[in-house]
Amino acid sequence: MRFALVVIALVACNSDRVEEPPRKTPWVHTEAQRRAAIGDVSTLSPELQRAFDPIDFVPTPPPNTSDWLDVYDEPGQTFDEHQAGKFHAPDDVRRVLYILPLGDFRADVPSPATLARIAHAYFGLEVRVLPAVPLADVEAKRRGLDVRGRPSQMFVADVLRWLVPRVPDDAQALIAVTMMDLYPDDKTWFTFGQGSFYERVAVESFARFDPEFYNGDRKPDWQKVMLARAAFTTIHELGHTFGLAHCTYYECVFAGVTNRREIDRRPLHACPICLRKLHAALKFDPARREDDLAAVFAELALDEEAAWSKQRAAWIRTGSLR
Repeated sequence: MRFALVVIALVACNSDRVEEPPRKTPWVHTEAQRRAAIGDVSTLSPELQRAFDPIDFVPTPPPNTSDWLDVYDEPGQTFDEHQAGKFHAPDDVRRVLYILPLGDFRADVPSPATLARIAHAYFGLEVRVLPAVPLADVEAKRRGLDVRGRPSQMFVADVLRWLVPRVPDDAQALIAVTMMDLYPDDKTWFTFGQGSFYERVAVESFARFDPEFYNGDRKPDWQKVMLARAAFTTIHELGHTFGLAHCTYYECVFAGVTNRREIDRRPLHACPICLRKLHAALKFDPARREDDLAAVFAELALDEEAAWSKQRAAWIRTGSLR
């Protein structure tokens, strides 16, 4: 029970649709509330003030039916609330992010090595990919059968519990990645991933990022779309291991999602509130970090994200958006 209470998830209640009507009125923040959530920046350097300036960030829109904020009642987490919590930050011993592949990965899907490059640029920490572990060795409940008669889903809480004793001594966090589908409880169809605030573990599944999962056609750019979805989930779940709750203030990589439509509309960049939380833990140079992200995104043909990071780096350094 304790473990379940500290887990944050990217959950979907069924195959991208929820049949029940909305249960609540969605959270809608005013501009003043969004700026207040960033916290007092008056004593920061001009560069940091620009890094946490909300200019060009898109406020969270009202959710569509079955979107995260249509289903889950979350007010969001301010910078000050994050700082008041007990979150893990790198120290002299724990300074490495680990990626643990579970099972096999096809050659045409995002590789753990590619995710490691993105995570390194995003968090500024060393990232190591561990040897893959066969799915049969993962002690987790299964349910459902695939077309070959094999179990099709793993119970995500069991996977996280299995990961905890396997966290390396020098790890800031350990994230497992798999092509096997995940589920969070008996009433919910699936989850894209989950991460823990306190145990420094997370897991994500790429199963539903492939259009063929739903018998859809693979368009010419399907691999780039799948890569963007995998990058989103990797960044998102690792963010939870730094104590970041779901963002409800802006369109942000740390916003909750229940379906692929939400993932596809979200950016890979963090909003100013969440960026400030990461900066408090990691102490990076914001402009140099955007340079690193722009380079990696450009190499991976994630052109919109590359352009965003390049422009943001210029803004942080000069205060000019041109």
